[in-house]
Amino acid sequence: MMARSAVFLDEMGVGVQWKLRNPPAAGEPVEQDVPAEEAMPAMAEAQPARSVVEPQPVQAAVAAPARELASAHAAAAAPVPQPAPAQAAAAAPVPQPAPVAAMAPSPAPSFAPSPMPSPVLDDQAVAPDDDSTAWFDEAPAPARAEPVSDEAIAAMDWAELKAAVATCTRCDLCDTRRNAVNGRGAANATWIAIAAAPTRLDEKENQAIAGEAGQLLDNMLKAIALKPEQDVYVTQLVKCRPSDADGADRAPSGEELLACRPFLDRELALTGATMAMTFGQYAAKGLMMGPAARGKVMRYGATELPVVATYHPDDLLRRPEDKAKAWVDLCLAKAARD
Repeated sequence: MMARSAVFLDEMGVGVQWKLRNPPAAGEPVEQDVPAEEAMPAMAEAQPARSVVEPQPVQAAVAAPARELASAHAAAAAPVPQPAPAQAAAAAPVPQPAPVAAMAPSPAPSFAPSPMPSPVLDDQAVAPDDDSTAWFDEAPAPARAEPVSDEAIAAMDWAELKAAVATCTRCDLCDTRRNAVNGRGAANATWIAIAAAPTRLDEKENQAIAGEAGQLLDNMLKAIALKPEQDVYVTQLVKCRPSDADGADRAPSGEELLACRPFLDRELALTGATMAMTFGQYAAKGLMMGPAARGKVMRYGATELPVVATYHPDDLLRRPEDKAKAWVDLCLAKAARD
């Protein structure tokens, strides 16, 4: 019974450690058992895979013949070969795969645009000034059209005359004017009202004696039983506005008066007017081309057109006390006409 149990324990790997009855002679090497305490740390370090031996069925062991039991008893008495120490297995280094070197990311290609070449600056070049008008001074002036002759003006009708006035180049006022101012009123008027030159307002409105002065003129003419729209033609000795260097209105020069005189003569001829009144001292002197005075009837031209001088409506607006004198002049003109 004891032998059978030993077989079972031995088969299960937990058999009793047996020692030889006859120990080896002195001098012979003796195998030393590895203490369990020393083996366990090595086993813990290596942790080799265990080979589990499947135990034989108990029924087969019970049925085994007696000779097998005897053989087993003899085998049990023989020294049990010890397995290779666990330290060897633990000492064997486990091959580790070579570490894979981390691949450094390749730098992204640069798509930055190539730098533009620096402009070559000309030492002579000067940055333009947007506010500068030097270019205007250097620009050539447009060629002035040929002035219309006196003979051509004397043969014009109303449409041709107005067009010639609008584009006149007979004096230097054509270089400074805003526009030329034609006369206004009835084409077959019997009276003609004459001022010296367009004012700033006349030029702006493009109308001879415009604004409040024009309204006062109409009232003065109505006071002597005239119908301004039917009986009177209003014009000026000079058709373009004369101005000083600072832009203020000024009296026309003798040269400017002579340049425009053919236009006035043609207006007198086309209207057939039989009475003329000048408004303002420059108009009277400019028409008569010499001394002129209020309070008398003057004669102009080959037809000896009667002329009476009086105040300009602008003067009367500034000095209303002179309206009484102007009324005397109007009555004189009406009497000369009748």
